[in-house]
Amino acid sequence: MRGCWLALLLSLVGGMAAQAESRPPAQIQVVSDVWEDYSEADGSGLAWDILRRVFEPAGVRLSIQSMPYTRSIGLVQRGEADAWVGSYLDEVRENVIYPRWHYDADQIQALGLIEQPRPTLATLGSFRLVWLRGYAYQRYLPNLTHYQEIQHRSGILGMLEHRHADFYIDAHTEVEEVLSRAADPARFRITALTRLPMYLGFADNPRGRALAKLYDQRMDRLVEQGSLRPLFARWQQPYPFD
Repeated sequence: MRGCWLALLLSLVGGMAAQAESRPPAQIQVVSDVWEDYSEADGSGLAWDILRRVFEPAGVRLSIQSMPYTRSIGLVQRGEADAWVGSYLDEVRENVIYPRWHYDADQIQALGLIEQPRPTLATLGSFRLVWLRGYAYQRYLPNLTHYQEIQHRSGILGMLEHRHADFYIDAHTEVEEVLSRAADPARFRITALTRLPMYLGFADNPRGRALAKLYDQRMDRLVEQGSLRPLFARWQQPYPFD
């Protein structure tokens, strides 16, 4: 009889522990690079507005931290943050989990000298490409063979002007930012290539799994109701769920 009570007690304790493990915490710590009008250090921007709409009505307060993209990933992989912003699906494969839902989509573009032929997805592999370290566009754009990853965007215009690369690949906002630094912007041309869905990358631990589950549940409802559409309209960005 005592053994039966002990087994029942252990079962109850185990069930309570599993329930506590799957219950989302009261706060989510999200890290991100600083992108203008998207994930500003002061908490303003489209990405932060989306995540507040997702989590805060469910009782989970959004806490943000700004740092470079690759450092953001490292924090999440080590479990020192819950999620990072701006990942492509399966971009990182160790100590990270991805939800079912994306929250936005990047318009991927190529920046090059105007005398270069316009690239397409079919011809992109024949050019010498450059992008920021950690962005792994070779996984998402077809047949790329000549590419280089760099640490900073500050030298990109010089690489293009001196023919060390044919095109710089990045999302629309970053391409526009680089082009804004050009002494003669008319020398360059931007070509749209494709759109890539963007995800939160969550820490692969009980806390991260609970938050990812909540995120998908909330996105199911918000997308069905169209509740995120006004946020994209406010920030003048394309709605990614049509």
